Amino acid sequence: MTQPLGPVMLDLEGPTLTAAEKRLLREPSVGGVILFARNVENGYQVRKLCSDIRRVRADLLLAVDQEGGRVQRIKEGMTRLPAMARIGEWYHANPNDGLVLAKDAGWLLGMEMAACGLDLSFAPVLDVESGVSSVIGDRSFSRNPEHVAQLGGAFIQGLHEAGMAAVGKHFPGHGGVAADSHVALPVDDRPLDVIKQRDLVPFTQLAAALDGVMPAHVIYSAFDTRPAGFSPHWLGMLRESLGFKGCIFSDDLSMAGAHEAGGPKQRAQAALAAGCDMLLVCNDRAAALEVVEACRSIETKRPAKLRYSRARPDLDALSALGRWRRAHAKLEALADKPKPNTL
Repeated sequence: MTQPLGPVMLDLEGPTLTAAEKRLLREPSVGGVILFARNVENGYQVRKLCSDIRRVRADLLLAVDQEGGRVQRIKEGMTRLPAMARIGEWYHANPNDGLVLAKDAGWLLGMEMAACGLDLSFAPVLDVESGVSSVIGDRSFSRNPEHVAQLGGAFIQGLHEAGMAAVGKHFPGHGGVAADSHVALPVDDRPLDVIKQRDLVPFTQLAAALDGVMPAHVIYSAFDTRPAGFSPHWLGMLRESLGFKGCIFSDDLSMAGAHEAGGPKQRAQAALAAGCDMLLVCNDRAAALEVVEACRSIETKRPAKLRYSRARPDLDALSALGRWRRAHAKLEALADKPKPNTL
């Protein structure tokens, strides 16, 4: 039976656990840890850090942002994955090969993150690029919603074959705004029908396959005056209309786009009330401590279900090694290619 976890996911100061962090991780409201570049030296060190965390709390969910391209926290000893737009360009030229490549990218990412001791990476990005968002840009598979859905679905299949959960972001789509929600609160004024026919397409088609979803700190003014991660309307749509059954992660509540909801405690309460299951509070230890204190009596079972599970049993070690070598060579070669014109 899945045991409940606390709803707070925290970050760490450096590549090793401090005594204060060990005490903090024992707090019952803490349910996970997310690693950033400052926590990473190489894959072996990450493996040791994860083991050290597990010795403090074996049940914690351990996560990282490892997408490929410019969002790749663990570099030394890992495959250099291309930006997902490069896979989208391959798909545009040859759909069958592109889908295989996307599936291999998800599988390879899942296998390497599991080898580091991590439960999941916050991937894939399902935002539809529109040419205006610098924070999304080549993190998106394509400007074509159907292509994003197809490639995202293949990437998810690969993650699942590696035994790893898939977390789609940033619902309902961050690709249509220029502002970066890390430093501002973007407002998307497009009509709801436009968002449904474009940005929501990948989430609509893949809701049943996704294990987790991360909503955007973006206001979609045609539907709600609150950012999506604080909106019962948007998260209600995700659960009810799209039929999503997995875990909803807030985006980092310390980001500028989240400050609309008030102080740290108010942000946490608003995200939980809207329907989030797990709250990310990063790069602000004082805020994290306030949220940990506020959430002491809260538990949820959904995040615990995302713990890494062993890769499929019919894939023997020799076959896995051969697949890793082929995928590693193809993906690194694509990562090294000069960036062509955006499609």
